[in-house]
Amino acid sequence: MKRTKVIEGRRCPNCGDEENQANFGYNRSGTQRCKCKLCKKTYTLEPKARAYSEEVRDSAMKTFYTGVSGRQIGILFGMSKGNVYNWIKKNGSGLEE
Repeated sequence: MKRTKVIEGRRCPNCGDEENQANFGYNRSGTQRCKCKLCKKTYTLEPKARAYSEEVRDSAMKTFYTGVSGRQIGILFGMSKGNVYNWIKKNGSGLEE
């Protein structure tokens, strides 16, 4: 019987097992994927954050309040104009000064 070696940090998020974890390729961003042999759950070891930082959000919102359109902000910052509009709706018109 082949034994799988236990690698530090590999724990199934579904069942919590540490021993029966196998490499399962890479996701689109190039991060290692694993698969639990017990519950057949696949997961990413260290998923990358997909959110913009607070600094980027604040600077985009400040730019919007200076009179630049949401579409132009999207072009300047390399993001969707919908992001800017959603942040404005969420925070209201009051920007922390």
